[in-house]
Amino acid sequence: METHIYDEKNGLSYTLHGDYYLPDLVLNEEESIYGKYGMLRKQFLKEHRLAKYQYLLLTGKLTEHLNQIDQESREQVEMLMEQMAEKQGVTEELKVQNRTKWVRLMNNIKASAEEMVLREILYI
Repeated sequence: METHIYDEKNGLSYTLHGDYYLPDLVLNEEESIYGKYGMLRKQFLKEHRLAKYQYLLLTGKLTEHLNQIDQESREQVEMLMEQMAEKQGVTEELKVQNRTKWVRLMNNIKASAEEMVLREILYI
């Protein structure tokens, strides 16, 4: 029996392992450059959407998906923070007048914006 064969119908090559021919599959993994939100999405997919995670992984689209989610999430958080800061009157003047209050309000705004984004974008 040959140890390596090529099937022209599907374009795959196979290697003999014991009594079975197994396809020579290689996972093309891009370098992961995603950040916090990409890592959270990956963990969510692994724990709650395993079929989707495996599909993205096997088709080589996982890193692209995670990078896209990370970028969209960061942009959404920044936009929400700007809107919430404007609505609550958190300005540069307040930053100069009372830095502690400004930091407290901005931390609260960021936590609220991230919570909204996590619920809306990451866990869909």
